[in-house]
Amino acid sequence: MRRPGVGRALFALTLIAIGLAGLATGAFGAIWQPVPRSWPLREALAYACAVVSLGCGAGLLWRRTGPVAAGLLTAWLLVWLVAIKGRFIVAAPLAAASWESAGETAVLLAAAGVLFVRSAAGSARRRLPALFTGDAGLPLARTLYGAALIAFGLAHLAYVAQTAGLVPRWLPDRSMWVYVTGFDYIAAGAAIIANAAARLAALLAALQIGLFTLLVWAPVVASGRASADDWSEAVVSWSLTAAAWVVFESYRGGARWRFARIALRRRPRRSA
Repeated sequence: MRRPGVGRALFALTLIAIGLAGLATGAFGAIWQPVPRSWPLREALAYACAVVSLGCGAGLLWRRTGPVAAGLLTAWLLVWLVAIKGRFIVAAPLAAASWESAGETAVLLAAAGVLFVRSAAGSARRRLPALFTGDAGLPLARTLYGAALIAFGLAHLAYVAQTAGLVPRWLPDRSMWVYVTGFDYIAAGAAIIANAAARLAALLAALQIGLFTLLVWAPVVASGRASADDWSEAVVSWSLTAAAWVVFESYRGGARWRFARIALRRRPRRSA
């Protein structure tokens, strides 16, 4: 795996913390919720999620285990997105909340996919299907991330009153900020999918998610009066921030920089 970035380190440490909490309580971590209570083998599945979180998080911190950890996490999140979050979309396809919940898992999946693609190098890259190599895998992961951002934006616009209640009271016209951030998410997601100013869009999206975590959930947790639901929302928001930063970091050394290097190589040398 390439030189570790801030996003990957935060993402890995977050997974480790979620895994340890899951093993200690026997409950699903916030990023795995909601799971229907009628789901078979629910308790065993909760422990399995904790083990995957802890094991993959720890594996991402080391070069040798990074590819395996990223691959396992990608596969697990993909199954989770289809089997768990997909059920809510099928049950209520017109509910923005269903797509928002799926979008949260999609952001984590996109980050795991980015780490998996970037860790597949050399002989390992040649053995993988083209879908998982950098030429195809990174755009696929980024497109998934962009779609998730659009889902977040639409949820903001669908639940203006509820979202406005989360905006800090010291900000003027709280509903306005819901519209601003909602349209920001949609614009950033569209830019990433279209690959138009995608790096800037990924940066702004990561900063927006991070500011939401800092301004909304950090004060609630720091107050000492946070409920279980508050803690769950804070953990999810922090996890999305780390995952968003992983996706942003995937644009390092992107096309813009490759074109610049090619241009420099083609510049004629000055005669002596």
